[in-house]
Amino acid sequence: MQPPNTPTRSWQPQGTVYGTLLNFRREWDLWSPRMTQDPYKAAPKAPVLYVKTANTFSPVGHDLLLQDGVTEVDIGATLGLVIGDGGQVVGVALMCDWSVPHTSYYRPPVKFRCRDAYLALPEQVTACAGVEPWEDLTIDIRRNGERVQTLQMAELVRPMSQLLADVGEFMSLQPGDVLMVGTDCLEDGTRPRAKAGDHVEITAPGLYPVSVQVGAAP
Repeated sequence: MQPPNTPTRSWQPQGTVYGTLLNFRREWDLWSPRMTQDPYKAAPKAPVLYVKTANTFSPVGHDLLLQDGVTEVDIGATLGLVIGDGGQVVGVALMCDWSVPHTSYYRPPVKFRCRDAYLALPEQVTACAGVEPWEDLTIDIRRNGERVQTLQMAELVRPMSQLLADVGEFMSLQPGDVLMVGTDCLEDGTRPRAKAGDHVEITAPGLYPVSVQVGAAP
């Protein structure tokens, strides 16, 4: 299935965008031995969330400019669930949740995740009916035309319906909010990275793609 014709106005979130940490099995398993250490001494029982602030929103067609000494960024391909009335999911969107590489995923500092243009967006949201069942969705990440990672939604620790239910236990999502299901790591625990000059494309069947050129600020 191909996305419909490109609309004249590109989409941006109208509410708060929340990211989810440790929601892919590979990364969960890699971190499990450390979850019993200080300061938490146990695995998280609820979803671990963070906020992508509005300054990170980067509409389609905008480059990512590396600034302040940053020479490379983690590529964080993910799927965003767009919330409508009554807390229902009304659409989904591919996104790239860029981050400055760092070692802790418990409380990610704002300075690593909430820099300007650090959330690359697609042209438009896709209606849910176009991509169900979600558990079968596969997302491909290419850097300069070469595939560097494939995400399988079947590998989520909390499948999308469970993630929504578990988040609903402690907070209410509002119409216009977006809940990202998480990003996955590679076998060594890192994420694929991009530097100035790289072109990154994120695709999935039936969804509008994310395509970003990475550059260095003058």
